[in-house]
Amino acid sequence: MLATVPLAYLLALLVAPALRLLMEAGQISVWAPLQDDYLRWRLIWSFLQAALTCALALGLGLPVAWVLARFEFRGRSTVLHALMLPFVVPTLVAALGVLALLGPQGWLTAWGGPDLQGSPWLLIYGNLFFNLCLVVRAATEALGQVSASRVAAARTLGATPWRVFWRVEWPAIAPWLMSALCLVFLYCFSGFGLALVLGGQEYATVEVEIYTLVAHELQLAQAGSLALWVLVLTGMVALVYAAIERRLSTPTRADGVQRRRPRGARQWCSVWAALAVLAVFCAAPLLVIVWQAAAAGSAAWSVLLDETTLAALWNSLRFTVLAVALATALGLAHALAARRSLLLRTLVFLPFVVSPVMVAFGLLLLYPQWTASFGLLVCAYALLAYPFVAKSLATGLDSIPVHLVQAARTLGAPPWHVFWRITMPMLRPALRRGMAFAAATAVGEFAVTLFLSRPEWATLTTLVYDHLGRPGTANRDAALVLACLLMGLAMLAFVLIEWTRDAEACATATQP
Repeated sequence: MLATVPLAYLLALLVAPALRLLMEAGQISVWAPLQDDYLRWRLIWSFLQAALTCALALGLGLPVAWVLARFEFRGRSTVLHALMLPFVVPTLVAALGVLALLGPQGWLTAWGGPDLQGSPWLLIYGNLFFNLCLVVRAATEALGQVSASRVAAARTLGATPWRVFWRVEWPAIAPWLMSALCLVFLYCFSGFGLALVLGGQEYATVEVEIYTLVAHELQLAQAGSLALWVLVLTGMVALVYAAIERRLSTPTRADGVQRRRPRGARQWCSVWAALAVLAVFCAAPLLVIVWQAAAAGSAAWSVLLDETTLAALWNSLRFTVLAVALATALGLAHALAARRSLLLRTLVFLPFVVSPVMVAFGLLLLYPQWTASFGLLVCAYALLAYPFVAKSLATGLDSIPVHLVQAARTLGAPPWHVFWRITMPMLRPALRRGMAFAAATAVGEFAVTLFLSRPEWATLTTLVYDHLGRPGTANRDAALVLACLLMGLAMLAFVLIEWTRDAEACATATQP
């Protein structure tokens, strides 16, 4: 019964619009994109850039995670908390940061560095900014679950640290890494904002091509055919991810390897190298935005007082509040219904599988009478935000000991009483984390707003994109200032995620 509401919501606002867009593909052969050289390149490049990002994120993130998991040093906790920040930064802010660092007028370019405009590496770097922290956090958590007794036994038998890693640690952390890499692939393959700004004409992804075919060329049949191929590939990846997540929900060993202080120059060099990797790929774009915005002068910062900016800020805030409220209700219902169903766990990733571009155009085709309506826009926001709530709550439900619920039921408590007195209090940390991620997603949403909103409902993201599309230094500086404002809102969600976690840990530690 609980599954009825979220499933009906997915059917009305995701599945039906996507099918409506796919119906346009019936006018041409499903193999048409593979027979067209241009469209085939778009599909191949979309797959290659996602796969390359996965490989680079694994190669860079695993050594960094090993250092964070095995060494204890001052500032380690701050670094782990800061790893969440790139994940909640709006897409356009990240794209603007990459351009401010490596673009034609970028900070490194001004100092003699390479101008990556027009090259594929600009998009790859942007992908790494978002996804490297995801791999590092997953690998750090996985390494914390490795059995210390197995590692000690292997070392006692004469195994070298490298052999211990490959024979003991790697088999234990591989499922965690596969789970993270599946998410990285989905984010990169179905990403729109980064590819639109950083990909250019030659390296635009299939999502940008779908947008171009529908918005500028009115080629709905070709767009629907491309969307079908995207759905098949991302659906397979989402199914693999859901299966791995279900496996990881089983209890783990508690005898984790104890962290130790670095000893010697070699270990300290590894710590500093790990921090340098994080600084280059996760912090540099944000720092450059703040630096260039501060150097823009008071004329640029006056954009914050414009009526257009204040209206966009109000729209962003009210859309976010309403979308998070709706996403929380949907996510809770979905998580409770999906406790014992792999299919429902997989369906929660449909908003990731079906890109915002497809959702927006599908809604336009299916519900033309509600185009640009306030309700449809808020519902679309909630659709993209509620998987974060559902996934966080599902993980929290998996961690609740079964014997607590069984004991309450044995004592005669009805199911509703058990839920409010036992289950819900234990779910509050997971609920707050999910709501914070949902808020960050809604604040930075770009694709849906670009296609479904009226001019008077413009948000901060569309305002930044509008300034980026205009020539002149003044517009670029205004975009940087507005990006700082968006970063501030993302920081609010970031603090909400990490501060509540610290507060709960302190409260737990002080309990008798």
